[in-house]
Amino acid sequence: MNSQKIIFQLIILCLSSIMGYGQSEKRLSLGEQPIFRVLKVNENMNIDGEMNEVVWSKTEKRDLDYFYKVDVATDKQRTTFRMAWDEENLYVFFQCEDKFITARETNRDGQPYFDDCAEIFLIPVPDSLDTHFGFELNLYKASNDFVYFNNYYGGEDNILKAFNPDFRVAVTYDGTLNNNTDIDRGWTMELAIPLSTFNSLGSIVPAKKGNQWAFLAIRQDRNDLEGNRRSTSTIFPIYDSSVHQSNRFGFMEFVD
Repeated sequence: MNSQKIIFQLIILCLSSIMGYGQSEKRLSLGEQPIFRVLKVNENMNIDGEMNEVVWSKTEKRDLDYFYKVDVATDKQRTTFRMAWDEENLYVFFQCEDKFITARETNRDGQPYFDDCAEIFLIPVPDSLDTHFGFELNLYKASNDFVYFNNYYGGEDNILKAFNPDFRVAVTYDGTLNNNTDIDRGWTMELAIPLSTFNSLGSIVPAKKGNQWAFLAIRQDRNDLEGNRRSTSTIFPIYDSSVHQSNRFGFMEFVD
């Protein structure tokens, strides 16, 4: 076998490996990621953006380590995510490092995802991958909340924006909002989402020990005062930076 044939076969092997890896990544489906365990609360929760309750020191925490659309290396900033629950609420906590804290949207159902923004998508019926509940909030607590339908009609997705649930949210930040002349330290966001919120589409897998929901936690990180450039980080890997591909969600399990 001459050297040209050897080189050609090596190229084919490399391309096959790359293509196989990409296809495998694209096919990643619900349940292949590590399960996130959500600890039950046995104390009163004060929704203030602070981790003063004992449960926050005991529950699982995980960084949002998967980054997308990062144009500047310093835009990879740490986000730590936690969840807890009781008979009434699901509790969510984002703790974000941020050198330039930014927010502009003030209206509900606007575009907070173009600001510094925390997002959580939930599927209370994990066998139903076509519908998820979304909560996206910036530091003004401007909420874009919705029910998202994948492949609703003709291969197109659709969003129910009339979904406007009541929930509690608190934000703290260490720095100056919308001032890039100094260096900020970061911000937190704490949510209490009533479990009754998810009954709007009928029966769900209840929040009780051993049951599992599907979810995705996301941070949008904006560091410019103008324009819409921002980086995205997620708790589970996604494909091609699309956060609404529900087959890429992971599981959360309710534990005592």
